[in-house]
Amino acid sequence: MAEIGKTVLDSGWIAARSTEVDVDGVQLTTTNPPAVSSESRWMEAVVPGTFCIWPVLGTLVKNKAVPDPFYGLENEAITDIADSGRDYYTFWFFTKFQCKWLLNQYVHLNFRAINYSAEVYVNGHKTVLPKGMFRRHTLDVTDILHPENNLLAVIVNPPDHPGTIPPEGGQGGDHEIGKDVAAQYVEGWDWICPIRDRNTGIWDEVSISVTGPVRIIDPHLVSTFFDDYKRAYLHVTAELENKSTWNADCSVNIQITAELENGVCLVEHLQTENVLIPAQGRIQHTFKPLFFYKPELWWPNGMGKQNLYDILITVDVKEFGESDSWMQPFGFRKIESAIDSVTGGRLFKINGEPIFIRGGNWILSDGLLRLSKERYRTDIKFHADMNMNMIRCWGGGLAERPEFYHFCDIYGLLVWQEFWITGDVDGRGVPVSNPNGPLDHDLFLLCARDTVKLLRNHPSLALWVGGNEQVPPKDINEALKEDLRLHSYFETQLLSDKDSDPSVYLDGTRVYIQGSMWDGFADGKGNFTDGPYEIQYPEDFFKDTYYKYGFNPEVGSVGMPVADTIRATMPPEGWEIPLFKKGLDGFVEEVPNRMWDYHKYIPYSKPGKVHDQILMYGTPENLDDFCLKAQLVNYIQYRALFEGWSSQMWTKYTGVLIWKNQNPWTGLRGQFYDHLLDQTASFYGCRSAAEPVHVQLNLASYFFEVVNTTSKELSDVAIEASVWDLDGNCPYFKVFKIVSAPPKKVVKISEFKYPKAENPKPVYFLLLKLYNVSDKAVISRNFYWLHLPGKDYRLLEPYRKKQIPLTITCNVVMVGPKYELEINVHNTSRADLAKNVVQEDRKRDLGLLQKLFSRCVVSADSNRGLKVVEMKGSDSGVAFFLRFSVHNAETEKQDTRILPVHYSDNYFSLVPGESMSFKISFAAPTGMKKSPRVMLQGWNYPDRFSVFG
Repeated sequence: MAEIGKTVLDSGWIAARSTEVDVDGVQLTTTNPPAVSSESRWMEAVVPGTFCIWPVLGTLVKNKAVPDPFYGLENEAITDIADSGRDYYTFWFFTKFQCKWLLNQYVHLNFRAINYSAEVYVNGHKTVLPKGMFRRHTLDVTDILHPENNLLAVIVNPPDHPGTIPPEGGQGGDHEIGKDVAAQYVEGWDWICPIRDRNTGIWDEVSISVTGPVRIIDPHLVSTFFDDYKRAYLHVTAELENKSTWNADCSVNIQITAELENGVCLVEHLQTENVLIPAQGRIQHTFKPLFFYKPELWWPNGMGKQNLYDILITVDVKEFGESDSWMQPFGFRKIESAIDSVTGGRLFKINGEPIFIRGGNWILSDGLLRLSKERYRTDIKFHADMNMNMIRCWGGGLAERPEFYHFCDIYGLLVWQEFWITGDVDGRGVPVSNPNGPLDHDLFLLCARDTVKLLRNHPSLALWVGGNEQVPPKDINEALKEDLRLHSYFETQLLSDKDSDPSVYLDGTRVYIQGSMWDGFADGKGNFTDGPYEIQYPEDFFKDTYYKYGFNPEVGSVGMPVADTIRATMPPEGWEIPLFKKGLDGFVEEVPNRMWDYHKYIPYSKPGKVHDQILMYGTPENLDDFCLKAQLVNYIQYRALFEGWSSQMWTKYTGVLIWKNQNPWTGLRGQFYDHLLDQTASFYGCRSAAEPVHVQLNLASYFFEVVNTTSKELSDVAIEASVWDLDGNCPYFKVFKIVSAPPKKVVKISEFKYPKAENPKPVYFLLLKLYNVSDKAVISRNFYWLHLPGKDYRLLEPYRKKQIPLTITCNVVMVGPKYELEINVHNTSRADLAKNVVQEDRKRDLGLLQKLFSRCVVSADSNRGLKVVEMKGSDSGVAFFLRFSVHNAETEKQDTRILPVHYSDNYFSLVPGESMSFKISFAAPTGMKKSPRVMLQGWNYPDRFSVFG
C-alpha cells in the first residue's frame, strides 16, 4: 500500500509572466513543460526553508527582475498594477511532482491560500479556482495523475479591484481593494508603502495528500472543565467523507499523548468507535467525551507553562486498513471574556484567572508574504521575550497562518484575530468608500468560516473580531454573531444533557466582538478613541487623565532602528539626519529627508505638545549619534507606556495593545525590532516593564510601586533603591521592607524623595531591586536615568568621556551552527559613598556584589573554556547603556551583523561593583568558517570591542 499522508510541494517551482508565455495550461502540463534557461522568461519561484511559494513581487525581487522595494526609494521604480493593468502581474507558476497510490486510494491537491483567483492544470486537465484570498481549495486529482512524473501549472490572477494610489498616499490608497476579500494594507498605509502586485500569487502551502476511501476533514477539539479544573473532558467532532462507491465500515480512533521529560511520550487516552459511512457520503462524527483528571493546563506567557497534548485521529476501513490520519497539538485551557464592571474594559480570564493584557498589534511577518517557519518562530519568540501576552492580528492584514499560531501555542501568546474589515477602507475613510464592505458578502462569509475551521483548535486563539475600527456590514455581522455564538457551557459554566456537544459548533468557545472599538475596547461604542500614535512625555502615561477607557487596542509611538539598519536599507543620501527647526513657541519640528519620510518616520517631537526628546540629550552630530540617542528615548518611551498602564491595573485598565510591535517592511515607526530582525532599545524597555513581577517608579507621583501580575503572593521581600551621580557617588540609598505583595495587585511602597533633597544632582541614575530578604535573590531589577524638573539630559554628553573599567567573562557552547553563550559583565569601578547614606546597609549590599563577582572570577581562572576580557579605565561610575551585537568576521558586506540573535537582556547599565549575566543564542550563517564576533559597545564605549570571537 502507498503511504497515507501529506507531501508539501515546496520545491521546484518556477514562474513567468502570463503575457510572456506563448502556450496555454494544457500545453504546459502535457507537451511543452517549461524550464529555467537563458532563453526562457521562466524564473525560480520558491526559496528553501519557506513553506510557501513567494508571490509575484517577491519572486521578481528574488530573481533581481525588479529592485528591492524595501530599499531606499526603489519601490518608486517598480511598476504599480494601477499603471500596468492586471495582466502585468498575472503569473504562471509551474512544478513537477511524483505521487504513488494504489487501488482504492485517493489523491487530493491542496492549496491553503491563493490571491486572488486561479486556473489549475494537472497533466492537461483544467480546474477553475474561485476567488478569495482567505480560503482553502482541495481538488480530487486521483483519476488524472500519472504513476511517475506529474505536471502542475497554475495561472494566478490579481485581485479584481487593485485600486490606484493617490499622490498623497493614504490609508488603503483609493480603498478599491476593499471591494475584494483580500488584505487591505497592499494599497499603502501611513506605516507602509504600496505593494505593487497587491500580493498576487500562491502565498501559502501547496500539498498532495493520499488517503484511503475515507478521509478526515477539519476535526474540532474542545475542552470543558469542572470541580475547579480537576475534571476535564475533551470533546471531538470530525467530518468524515467516503470517496468510494460502497458503504464504508470504519473504526475511528483517537489517541492523546503527553510528552514527558527526555522525549518520552505517555499515552493518556486511546479510544475507538465504529461508524458506517454511506457510499460517496459525508457524516459528522462526534466522539464520546474523553475524561481527564487534573490535566496539565495551557497557560499564556507569564502565567505558567504552555502544556500541549498530541491529538491523533485515525480512521481504519474494514477490508482496507488505515485510510487517513490527522494530528494536532492541543492545549487544555478555558478562556472567558466579559466587560469589567470596575473599569469598563474587556477582561479576560484564562483557566479562571484574570490576565492583565500587555501586548501589541501585528500586521504580518513580511509585506511581500515571504513567509517561513523560522521567521515565524523568531517573530513569536521575540514577543514572548518581551514578556507580552497578546498579539492582535489587525484587520487590514492577514488571517494568520497555522505556523504562526503553532508558535503562539508554543510560546504562550494569546491571539486576537480580526476579519478583513477596516474603518479606513470600509465606510469610514477619507474619501468614504465601500460603506457596504466587500462586494461579495457570501464570499466574505465563506472565507471567514473556512478561516475559523483552519485555526479554531489553537489554544492561543483568544477571540474573533469583526473589523478594525469598524464593524462588518449588517448582514455579515449578524451572520458572524450567529456562526460564532458561544456554546451554553461557555456562558453558564454548566453542561447539561440537553446541550449539544460543544465540538459540533463552528467554534463556540471564544467570543466574537464586532469591532476593535466596541464592547469593552476603547470607548466600547465605536467612536475613534484609540491611539495616540506619536511621541509622548514619559510621565504622561501614568496620569489618570492620559486615557479614559479600560482597554486601549492601539497606542503607538516612535520606532527608530539602529544606524546599522539605516545603512543596510538605504543608500548614503538616506543617512542624513533630520533638520531641527525651532519655532517661535520654543517647540522643535523635525524635518526628515525624503527617504525617511517615504519610510514613514515618526518624529521625536510634537510641536505644541511635546518637546523634542532626542534634543534632550544634545544636538546629534551624525547618524550614529542620532540613532543612539533615539534608542535612549525608545527605551524610556515604551517602558513608561507599559509601566503607566500597569500602575493602574484593574483600577482603571484591563489591558493595552501597542501600535505596533514590528514592521513588515523597512519602516521607521512603531516597532520593537526592525524588518532585519534587530531589536531596538524599546524591545528591552518593554521586556523590563512587562515582567510578571516588576518594581517601578511612578513617573507622575514619584512613588515606588511593585506590580504583581501573578497568582502568587510575594512575602518577605524588600526594595533596594540607590541613586548614582555622574561622578560615581551614591548620594541616596534606602531599603524598603514589604510585608507582602498580593497576587494580581499593584502595591504603592513609598515616595522617592531624592529629587526633594538638599542639592540633588540635575541628572542622576536610579537603580531599583526587588529581592527576597531570605536569600537576597533578585526578583526584579529596574534602572532609570532621570533629570530634575525643568532640566534635561545634556550633562550625559560629557559623561561619555568617562572610562569605566569592565571585566567580561564568556563561555560558549556550540551545537552545529548554533551558538549558546553565557556572558558575565562586571563594572569593576569602586563606589564612592556619600555621607548621608546609611553605611551599614550599603556595606552589606556591596559585600553581596563582591561575593558574586569573586565567584565568577574564580570560575574564570579555573576553567580554560572561559574567555576573559578586561576594559581598563580609571574612572568610577555607571557603565551606561551597553549593547551587545553579533557579527560575521568573514563577510565583505557593509552590514556585518548576524541576525536574528536572542539576548536575555540588552541596552543595560551597571552601577559600580555590579555584575550581570546574559544568555545569547543565534545560528551562524551557512558556510561561515571563522567564529562569529560578539561585540560590546555603550555610552562610555563608543567603539565596539570584541568579547568573543
